[in-house]
Amino acid sequence: MKMTTLFGKILFLWVAMSSQAGFAQNSHGPAAALQNGPNEKAIKAYYTAYEKKDWNLLEQNLAEGFTFTSPLDDHINLTAYKERCWPNANKTKRFDVEKLVINGDDAFVTYNGWTTDGKLFRNTEYFRFKDGKIMSNECFFGSGVNFPNSGK
Repeated sequence: MKMTTLFGKILFLWVAMSSQAGFAQNSHGPAAALQNGPNEKAIKAYYTAYEKKDWNLLEQNLAEGFTFTSPLDDHINLTAYKERCWPNANKTKRFDVEKLVINGDDAFVTYNGWTTDGKLFRNTEYFRFKDGKIMSNECFFGSGVNFPNSGK
């Protein structure tokens, strides 16, 4: 991903989270605390699938052509996502959604994730939707902590 594109998305995230308070929801509980619009339901199902280790639940909430991007992955397709990222479900215990900002078919979620051995990982994810399904997810890892499979 180009640095200017990444910077633009991070800037958008900062502006969205600081100026869209009317669209935001704070939650200090599990992913089940999210609201019930179609995009919120897809986000809830996304995190619940990891908590329940349920690939079918996850896949049914992803749009055709889904891509995933992170500091380690650049717009990978569903097959690569399942191979590289889904194994993290085995080490994921729960997600505590801290902030949810939705603007049409765009959403940002900041959460604290907990591994099965009690370690914290904190990320912000930018979701894009198509017809109530997740078209893409761009994950920004938090500083000082890592995704569950990192071994740290």
